[in-house]
Amino acid sequence: MQQLSNKSLYSTIFRLVALALLVNMAIIWPAWALTPKQQYHQAEKTYATLKKNIRYQKYRDKWLACIEKYQKVYRLDPSGPWAAAGLYKSGIIFLELYTHSYLVADRQEAVDAFRRVIQRYPKSRYTPKSRTQLADLGGPAVRSRKSATTRHLKKAHAEYNRLIESAARQQYRDQWEKCVDHFQVAYRSDTSGPDAAESLYMIGLLFKGLSDKSHREADLDQAMEYFRRVKYEFPGSAFADRTDAELAGNNPGTVATVDEDDPLAGIIAQNQNDSLAGTPDAAMLPTGLVTVQGLRFWSNPSYTRIVIDADQETRFSHRLLKKDPSIKKPQRLYIDLSKSRLGRNIQKFVPINDELLSDARAGQYTGESVRIVVDIKSFKTYKIFSLKNPFRIVLDVWGDDSDRQTASPSTSPLTPSTGTLPPGAIARQLALGVSRIVIDPGHGGKDYGAPGYLKGVHEKNVVLQIAKRLARKVETELKCDAVLTRTTDRYLTLEERTAIANTQNADLFISIHTNAVRDKRAYGIETFFLNLATDDDAIRVAARENATSAKNISDLETILNDLMQNAKISESSRLAAMVQQEVVLHLKNSFSHIRSKGVKQAPFYVLLGAQMPALLVETSFISNPRECKRLTSAKYQEALCDGIIRGIRKYIKETSPTAFIYPSTERDKKG
Repeated sequence: MQQLSNKSLYSTIFRLVALALLVNMAIIWPAWALTPKQQYHQAEKTYATLKKNIRYQKYRDKWLACIEKYQKVYRLDPSGPWAAAGLYKSGIIFLELYTHSYLVADRQEAVDAFRRVIQRYPKSRYTPKSRTQLADLGGPAVRSRKSATTRHLKKAHAEYNRLIESAARQQYRDQWEKCVDHFQVAYRSDTSGPDAAESLYMIGLLFKGLSDKSHREADLDQAMEYFRRVKYEFPGSAFADRTDAELAGNNPGTVATVDEDDPLAGIIAQNQNDSLAGTPDAAMLPTGLVTVQGLRFWSNPSYTRIVIDADQETRFSHRLLKKDPSIKKPQRLYIDLSKSRLGRNIQKFVPINDELLSDARAGQYTGESVRIVVDIKSFKTYKIFSLKNPFRIVLDVWGDDSDRQTASPSTSPLTPSTGTLPPGAIARQLALGVSRIVIDPGHGGKDYGAPGYLKGVHEKNVVLQIAKRLARKVETELKCDAVLTRTTDRYLTLEERTAIANTQNADLFISIHTNAVRDKRAYGIETFFLNLATDDDAIRVAARENATSAKNISDLETILNDLMQNAKISESSRLAAMVQQEVVLHLKNSFSHIRSKGVKQAPFYVLLGAQMPALLVETSFISNPRECKRLTSAKYQEALCDGIIRGIRKYIKETSPTAFIYPSTERDKKG
């Protein structure tokens, strides 16, 4: 009888435990084991929320989070019935995002998604829809874009009229900038259409009007720059004639009335003979001028970066001159720096002789201005922007994309010639989408970076150790080339690091840093990609890594709006998300108190102009006692690098699903 009672008790306990387990599984099941159908419906709910909330639509990360949910439908079961639906819907949302961002990369993401549906799921009902979308992005898209531009321009003029009619509105800078934003939207919606010149001209007028109120030279500089763009990008338009008076009235005798025959050539030729005849002697120049200290450059067959160094900030302008065979003059681009003089020891003639440029020449153009002339062989496009602390002007020149395929950059410092097949060659044989990764250990040399909580620990040394470990893993585990921007304790400028990645034809660029704040309790890991900062914390990090002020970070907005048209923003954000996720998950397996601070966006100088997906990893807080100790530990560095490798591998598999399917001979070698 007692035995029967015990059996009954055990049976009751077993049922209760089983019931508890079932309840728990029911609660946590959706979090870790959603079916593709359930994931699709979850994505639909997120999309519906985004469409209803206008405020959310202003933030890029909200769109990307929604796209990620649809893409996850495909990843859960690439051969299942819901995969095509997830891919197709991700393309649709990328198209919607494009109408807000005007980034070519977003439009291309949509095109790629539709093409993948057609190629992988030819019998799916989403294939005809994808073909229709691709067709609409061809001829008909031009007509819809034109009508959209007209609507944007009409709205911008209405905003302009409200501003001009209200003296009260004109007293506030944000009202002028709001109006500028409207015309910029109109311009970006069709940068080569009939309304583009008008949009740029109106932006120039607005900045000129703003300069009258603010008395800031920077605002007048912006106005003149937009007027010049109208004149030289749309020479046949009605608005080009209007800019002549604006340019002549505000900058007489310089850019608007420049001699096409390169009057600086004679001055520079005399400079080369160490004669200053015809050039004002430095001792005779007015005091208080900015000194141009030097020219630097990096190049490969399809890309060249030139940097002009100065000891203070100053206004500058630029112009592209046409080639003139009749007088045997090549095509030239010049940059004029106002209130400037040449440094005594500056190299006035810098031979470049790559596929794009012949040379760069510097001369004292007038008593108070310096001109830099770049002689051009050929180019596809160029960008010019300035950085601060110290002040320098960066010129990026790109050639035809096909040149990149034949480019042969210098050998990686980690892979000297040994007569054996380099890892990158294996990667290319395996059809890997990523074959060369440039790893950038932050700071170095005279730039110690953030000081550690422990005495004698500095960011520059820690990140170099991490970068070297990561480079070895890239080569041994991913079979890719790994290039370090520095292998020793030496100083590199931020623009030099990006130039190395571009000239090395890198497929990915990863900058390694450690975080630091005054509050020693702060800890965690975060990953950044290039974009406008969305919160104060991101601005703080960017200001520290850029070695500049938070105010200068906000000033980068104009630069970024231009540069990001060709940046790999979507790819960078996807790579950043995967790296952040994998690093945190992997570290949690071996360490306690691992905190994810998420993926963020900010304008980092070191990422400006990168031609490949690029991110910056703040590995941990060197100012935190626990994390500082870990950062100096080989075990923690190894685990950190393993997490980054997992994230990169995940990104490669997503972009190239067959990347790690080795041929039988390679598989046999691996055992």
